[in-house]
Amino acid sequence: MNRYIIFYKPYGVLCQFTQDTPDRNTLKDYIDVPDIYSVGRLDWDSEGLLLLTNHGQLQHRLSHPQFGHERTYWVQVERIPDEFAIQKLQQGVEIQNYRTQPTKVRLLSNEPLLPERNPPIRFRKNVPTAWLEMTLTEGKNRQVRRMTASVGFPTLRLVRVSIAHLQLKNLQPGQWRDLTSQEVQLLQNLVFPRRTFLTKRG
Repeated sequence: MNRYIIFYKPYGVLCQFTQDTPDRNTLKDYIDVPDIYSVGRLDWDSEGLLLLTNHGQLQHRLSHPQFGHERTYWVQVERIPDEFAIQKLQQGVEIQNYRTQPTKVRLLSNEPLLPERNPPIRFRKNVPTAWLEMTLTEGKNRQVRRMTASVGFPTLRLVRVSIAHLQLKNLQPGQWRDLTSQEVQLLQNLVFPRRTFLTKRG
């Protein structure tokens, strides 16, 4: 039986079930479900939505760069980005000899309602911060952090709030739940659109 789970990964948790770093928590400390694996990753110092499943083909498709899907992040950055910096992020920036794909970026007018991070971020005295909403269709290593740094606004906190139609909603850090049947169907439609069409025809 296929399982599909979303998990609110807290700060400082590694996206793996094996314990090879004794001073870091892993998914095993929160999720007691056998034979499931994360779809993509969140860095240990990032937070938010993580999708896990034992459906190997779906995991492969969602993880492969060929099958781009939207992932939305709330990003707290040092200082307040100007319009020029936001336009650069939207159009694509150079990071490690790679130009990022066009990205949806907007400056949030208010700080989003999020649980406090443990430990809290380190503020620099007299340096303001701002929050960006960034929606990407690719997932290079530490991409969001490298993107904001490239335009002069280092990331202080990074929270993934959605993957395609899946959202954190009422989950709190460390909590997980199974997807609803409707969420699973939408996910399969996204990943296997042709298969869905053939099924309807048949």
